[in-house]
Amino acid sequence: MDRKQSAAERFAEVESELQEISHWMYHNPEIAFEERNTSARLVEFLRAQGFEVEYPSFGLETAFSARVGNEGPEVVICAEYDALPEVGHACGHNIIATAALGAGVALADAAKDMGFRVRVQGTPAEEAYGGKVDLINNGAFEGAALSMMIHPSPTDVVDPAFLGVAHIDVEFHGKESHAAFAPQLAVNALDAAVQAYVNVSTLRQAMYPTDKVHGVITYGGGAPNVIPAFTSMSWYVRAGTKERLTELYDKVVACFAAAATATGCTYELKKLGHTYTDLISDPLLVDLYLANSSTLGRPMGRGADRDPGAAGSTDMGNVSHEVPSIHPMIGIDCDPWVNHQKEFAAATILPPGDTAIRDGALAMAHTVIDVVTDNRWNELRTIDK
Repeated sequence: MDRKQSAAERFAEVESELQEISHWMYHNPEIAFEERNTSARLVEFLRAQGFEVEYPSFGLETAFSARVGNEGPEVVICAEYDALPEVGHACGHNIIATAALGAGVALADAAKDMGFRVRVQGTPAEEAYGGKVDLINNGAFEGAALSMMIHPSPTDVVDPAFLGVAHIDVEFHGKESHAAFAPQLAVNALDAAVQAYVNVSTLRQAMYPTDKVHGVITYGGGAPNVIPAFTSMSWYVRAGTKERLTELYDKVVACFAAAATATGCTYELKKLGHTYTDLISDPLLVDLYLANSSTLGRPMGRGADRDPGAAGSTDMGNVSHEVPSIHPMIGIDCDPWVNHQKEFAAATILPPGDTAIRDGALAMAHTVIDVVTDNRWNELRTIDK
């Protein structure tokens, strides 16, 4: 029996339904931790395909665990499905989710016959909060042999670089006063926010190409003639390794502290969600996925061929420090649009986006079949904790 051919045939049976779900998600986006209708729709599909579904799972209301197979090593395929505020599925999580479902269906028969287990794991709130970190902390990846997912993008890259990231909100507190009549009585919180921004901009001269720090003023005051007693900012701090992220984070916080000192304000830090780590791609899974994707007619580029500074962040990085993992990027022919633009979201439901569901699902499924067929479990990367 040709296991890969059988997997492809099984996927073909549900391909049109997966496309319908992807398009439905595009038209019905739900943001982080509010993916109630979306998770219910995905669970409905998986139950109809014979999966044993736990929903909710691992302590998260919109997480689910859909299982097939009763023995052997466990493969975890991650499904993301939260949208972004204002721009909807501009990161293509509708493709991620349906490709994960498709890979699970494609592997279901092989899991039962070849002695391994498949779990399609619903992972809420990848955007900003890091739902996978909550899942890790709640035991979702304990004992898993490997984990994988795909992600749409402008280009095909099998082993992309992803940076670690910390999300910070900072508030400055001063004292209000009339801006014209008695400015000398004020402690200007807006000056603190502006100085913090300038301080970070000065720090950029000492950053590595893989360091990324970006922020916005989320509240700058209520009226021009009132010196603000309160301002707030939101920042992302990114770096190429966990160690560098810790170092850079401290430098950015020092920028905030200096701004507060210079203006006479106090400041308060609030971390939003979890810190994401850098992504480590498992070498064996990369090689197998690369070969399988090429066979499917989608040759992949390598991360080493890209600008090392052109990278985002994902909580799949945290998973990769727990379990051998891959996170290939799949192009959807969307040039000149990129992730987090409305036009990218619209491209996810065009024919190249539908093709990405199939190519991603089958490349993942075929990669798992290669590991199982040749009993290559012991060649996966050893995780040091």
